Amino acid sequence: MQQSAVPELAHTHTSPMHWLATATAVAGVVALSSVLQPGPATAAQAATTESKNAPANAPAPDPAGIAFPLDCGTVKVKVAHKSSGDLDGDGRPETIAAVHCDAPMGTPPDGLYVLTRGTTTAEPRVVATLVDPKDRRTVTGLTVRDSAVQATLLGYSSLDVPSCCPDLKDAVKWQWKNGTFVRSTPAGSHTV
Repeated sequence: MQQSAVPELAHTHTSPMHWLATATAVAGVVALSSVLQPGPATAAQAATTESKNAPANAPAPDPAGIAFPLDCGTVKVKVAHKSSGDLDGDGRPETIAAVHCDAPMGTPPDGLYVLTRGTTTAEPRVVATLVDPKDRRTVTGLTVRDSAVQATLLGYSSLDVPSCCPDLKDAVKWQWKNGTFVRSTPAGSHTV
C-alpha cells in the first residue's frame, strides 16, 4: 500500500460540530428562500378599450330571458344545454347555449348560440350562431375547454330519415380566430 504524499487534512474528518454547522447552513437557506419568494405569476393581457370598460369578474351571461333568433310560434324556447368560458381572450366569459322550441312531441332541432355582455350594458345578447336550427341538428356533449367550444351534433343523412332516429354523429369544435368562430373536426371524430 502506497502512502499519500499529502498529509491528512483536518477537514477530511467529520465531527458532530461539522454536521451541526452544515445543518444550520441548510436551515438558514431554506428559511431565507421561504421569505424571498418571487411575486405571483400573472398572465395579464394588454388592456383594450373594450376590456377596460368591462366589469371585473362579471359572471357569464344567463341565457334565461334572451330573445334567441328562433321562431317557435306559440311554444316557449327551451335552453337544452349551456356552457361558459372566455372564448375571445377579453377576460369576460361568454355563454354557449343549445336552444330549441319546447315542442310537446318529436325532437325539435337545436340552435347553438354564443352570448356575451356588452361593454356599456350588462344586458346579455346573442353575438353568433354556431348551429342554425334549419340544419336539423341536435346538440349533445356541449363543453368549453381551452377557449374552444366542443360539441357532438346528431343529424340526418336525408329528409327520409325519421326525426326520432338521427343517423349522423359529428364531433365538432369552434375557436375564435381573426374575429370569427372557425369550425373544425377534432382528430378521432367520425360519422356514424
